[in-house]
Amino acid sequence: MTAQPVTATTGGRSPDVEPFLAGCAWRAVVGVPYPRFDPRDASRIPADTWQCAQIPAGVRLELVGDASALTLDYVTATDDLGYRGPGAGTTFALWRAGEQVDEQPAVLGPGTVTLSLGSVRAEEPAVVYLPEGMRPEVLALRAVRGSIEPAPRGPRWVAYGDSLLEGWVASAPARAWGAVAARRHGLDLVNLGYAGSARGEIPCAEAVAALAADVISISHGTNCWTRTPHSAGMMFETTRAFLDIVRQGHPDTPMVVASPVLRPDAETTPNRLGATLVDLRVAMEGAVQSRIDRGDEAIVLIPGAEVITSEHLADGIHPGDEGQARLAEVFGSAVAAAARPGGVAGPVRSGRGS
Repeated sequence: MTAQPVTATTGGRSPDVEPFLAGCAWRAVVGVPYPRFDPRDASRIPADTWQCAQIPAGVRLELVGDASALTLDYVTATDDLGYRGPGAGTTFALWRAGEQVDEQPAVLGPGTVTLSLGSVRAEEPAVVYLPEGMRPEVLALRAVRGSIEPAPRGPRWVAYGDSLLEGWVASAPARAWGAVAARRHGLDLVNLGYAGSARGEIPCAEAVAALAADVISISHGTNCWTRTPHSAGMMFETTRAFLDIVRQGHPDTPMVVASPVLRPDAETTPNRLGATLVDLRVAMEGAVQSRIDRGDEAIVLIPGAEVITSEHLADGIHPGDEGQARLAEVFGSAVAAAARPGGVAGPVRSGRGS
């Protein structure tokens, strides 16, 4: 049964938890402890984007230490998980050294959970993934039999995208491709994935431009086919404008841009403006390539059409765990390579399916 939202946040998060918190770039507001868009600017984005931005996709705790376990006090706001169901996140899951060490269910409302930290080296970072779909807030954390401290942060990766980046329809938040890639490559992910609502809006480009970042990725486009139909010309110009604005804030920051992955029902089906997903993909890639051709040496273009196959699509549209792992392998590896010093030495265009 779904309860009325439980609001613990009054505009600020626990100062004891804050040093361990990763993946949240903006301050809390009432009812939204971990916003994924600037709440002060929320009136300029579509309502569906702000709705997604209230779900703490990719927000996590990161720590090191010799404690045997970690105890968390928390509160969750809802058990209405919508389309994603339990895959939206209903547990606290602790990963360390590339493996899930422990996982415990979350309850609706206030609760406490204890997670084992395993028997690995004290300096090995541990990542605690939250029950994102239940809109949690961590109120306090305590080490059990030992000590903990915030983990060192890797290169900051600001990622803009759609439902695939948000994690649809991975079996758990830790299985979303951004989380997998960040864990594998030691990246500090800020996930700006908005399911159904990432269409290259100008305020989102401005948000990316304003954030500190060591590497940026952009991976959207499917919602421009049907959710808010674009023509091929609109897609080209929207992509061009988005990149122009991001470059105003990040003139030299490495950037990985991926065009839409396979969506069988959209590939050759015209939308109401006559554009197929193939048309939109070509337009997006063309806009990126034109910037590369004009001398932008810090962009990697990944054509998305052949990165995954229909067998990877758990519901015919979104990739399941295997597909998410494939995206982490292709997109995530490109991001990690770009984030390394000298990782983008000149105009680069990845091969299809690379």
